[in-house]
Amino acid sequence: MPEQPFEPGRAIAGTGAGGAMDLATTEAETLERTPGGPLGTGPAAKPRSLWSDAWRDLRRNPVFIISALVILFLVVISLWPSLIASGSPLKCDLSKAQEGSQPGAPFGYDGQGCNVYTRTVYGARTSVTVGVCATLGVALLGSVLGGLAGFFGGGWDAILSRITDIFFAIPVVLGGLVLLSVVTSNTVWPVIGFMVLLGWPQICRIARGSVITAKQNDYVQAARALGASNSRILLRHIAPNAVAPVIVVATIALGTYIALEATLSYLGVGLKPPSVSWGIDISAASPYIRNAPHALLWPSGALALTVLAFIMLGDAVRDALDPKLR
Repeated sequence: MPEQPFEPGRAIAGTGAGGAMDLATTEAETLERTPGGPLGTGPAAKPRSLWSDAWRDLRRNPVFIISALVILFLVVISLWPSLIASGSPLKCDLSKAQEGSQPGAPFGYDGQGCNVYTRTVYGARTSVTVGVCATLGVALLGSVLGGLAGFFGGGWDAILSRITDIFFAIPVVLGGLVLLSVVTSNTVWPVIGFMVLLGWPQICRIARGSVITAKQNDYVQAARALGASNSRILLRHIAPNAVAPVIVVATIALGTYIALEATLSYLGVGLKPPSVSWGIDISAASPYIRNAPHALLWPSGALALTVLAFIMLGDAVRDALDPKLR
């Protein structure tokens, strides 16, 4: 019996031991299953990477959008505070001390007669600067040390693990009271240095665990079998696949560093006047909480909103980069 030519869309029927077996496949189904077009003649669909999938999820996440807009606003006013606040934050008039909202001073005046609105706007510059610089320093130092420890292992890993245990045992606030009390500089750099000094062990452990997990994958073993050097394996194959947990932890920690700077400034060992900081303003307004609560409310609210925005951003990034949550 001559074979019948195959016609797309026509059912192919056959018989077997159990009876008639229908293997019908329509032309539309065939085209849908074939990547790139009919019979695979078109270009194959390019698989999406972890980062492209994460960005697609982030764009659809309202938590990420809201927190990113808040952070963008904070960054803008940190760079150009004069866009929304006129005058100097150091200009005070004792005759207006503890006065409420009025034209030119929508947040009122504090106990020294300073414009609370202007100081709140300019205080964002200090907080964002400390948070971003401390996070970058912690992420860089912790990633390098943890990545090398996880990749090479051995004695270097054992020694670094014991060092991180020592740093974990140091209370952060108590360490700040001890170390920063002897610093006479009135800039943000001693505070940033202190945060990097006590913050790197957390990132170090995260990076170490990620590198240990990534170096056991088949593509790393294949690269090693092909003769790739340790530096190429670490930079080209392991680092891009181990950096996601570091980014998540660092993003969440940024808000923590902002709150820590405000705490240290409130206790008098962080930034000191005439620097403008939310922690300094909260400390100065605390004695007048009954007579002028507005002087305490606005810098405290700005601090809480900023910390919350960075924590929400970190949570959104974590959800997007964690394959287990997909």
